[in-house]
Amino acid sequence: MLKLYVHPFSSYSQKVLIALYENDTPFEYRNLEEPSANAELAALWPLKRFPVLVDRERTILEATAIIEYLQIHHPGRVRLIPNGDAGVEVRMLDRVFDNYVMTPMQKIVGNQLRPEPDRDAYGVIEACRLLDKIYAWLDERLAGRDWACGDDVTLADCAAAPSLFYADWAHEIPRGFANLRAYRARLLARPAIARAVDEARPYRGYFPLGAPNRD
Repeated sequence: MLKLYVHPFSSYSQKVLIALYENDTPFEYRNLEEPSANAELAALWPLKRFPVLVDRERTILEATAIIEYLQIHHPGRVRLIPNGDAGVEVRMLDRVFDNYVMTPMQKIVGNQLRPEPDRDAYGVIEACRLLDKIYAWLDERLAGRDWACGDDVTLADCAAAPSLFYADWAHEIPRGFANLRAYRARLLARPAIARAVDEARPYRGYFPLGAPNRD
């Protein structure tokens, strides 16, 4: 059986968990809250970054690569990365959510974890400005779409769900961006995504900015 080393509250862990839940793919959940799972992860990958997937003798790193691997070697009923030009768009939006939503969100959160003298107020302002720009771009792009790339859930939505979930906590999506706010709500209502969010609820105290009560 597949083994997945994750933390339930981790955004990139949730990205892979959503892909697995969409396809009801069986796997062993190695929760990194457990010391034994942490020790196993350190032996597999000295950087101890996660998620990490183990499939017999193979170890796959990085969330997007894991989802690609699952589609090739453990395909399910939901094809998360289509062929052809549609696949190019999916991969593009996957990178957009990771690089321009998840990354600035993590900069805001990471800054709060630093000792007061080492905090980077200007870096946080830059991250908020980047989020404002990408929120506006996404709001326009999502007009008339149910999901990131059209009518079907894809890898892009696996990336979008945790990135928008936490980004809205760190720098709220303005109310004027109705398309983006509605898309985030649709994501959180989808069973695979709701499951990942619910599994992370016990760890909300880890969020250094304070988790809001709205989700």
